Amino acid sequence: MEITGRHILITGANRGIGRAFAKMCAEDKANVHLVIRKEDAELVEELNAAGAKSVTVWIANLSDRAAVSELIKKLQDVQIDILFNNAGQLTGGLLETQSMDEIYEMLQVNVNSLIQLTHGLLPGMLARKRGKIINNSSVAAYMYFPSNSTYAASKSAVVAFTQCLHAELKDTGVSTLLLITPGIKTRMFDKVVDVFSKNMEVPSETISPAQYVKMIREAILHDIDVLEPSGLTGWALKAAKFAKPLFDFEVGRRFRR
Repeated sequence: MEITGRHILITGANRGIGRAFAKMCAEDKANVHLVIRKEDAELVEELNAAGAKSVTVWIANLSDRAAVSELIKKLQDVQIDILFNNAGQLTGGLLETQSMDEIYEMLQVNVNSLIQLTHGLLPGMLARKRGKIINNSSVAAYMYFPSNSTYAASKSAVVAFTQCLHAELKDTGVSTLLLITPGIKTRMFDKVVDVFSKNMEVPSETISPAQYVKMIREAILHDIDVLEPSGLTGWALKAAKFAKPLFDFEVGRRFRR
């Protein structure tokens, strides 16, 4: 699918992958729609300077179902071509140490708002027979290790939802792109180290958001359904999928309660 001239809605657009993706879309002369929690004039200026055809800001708190519903109402007359469900929160640590309030909020952002936004914008895409839904999952959806129970559950849900939706959308003109995202050097990855290193040896391999969005761009342009990591993370992902006893042994060796 082309990016130039398209209307692209990005959640979690103010930092990390979302911000890098928004800048890449701006450089490709897209109409960029940012879903963020508060105004960010500096980001808007940056995207306009990068060449965006237009920049529109939508203020919404994705941890609030009513706020997501209100956002969908406001978007009803906007012909969104690409929806990038990128926003996410992290929970982690031994289960008994995690806050249930934080777990519920994480599930609302990572899973419920993703499904709700897709549910709200998909009918318009189907009517126009054109659109793409990009859902940001994670290697955590397949690589199960201690202290990652709740976050991994959310990302596994994103995989299941996207794969089912992919099958439903056959021959409609609307497609999906599932991101099995590796370690990206963002503030969230720094939090991963803080949260998980208490009980697990955290892998150090990362790539920058700018590098990753170039890969996403190629996947969009070539209508790839699933984008998986390469390198050491790619091999670890294959081990988690196809050589689980070996993967589990290595994880167990790195874990301490």
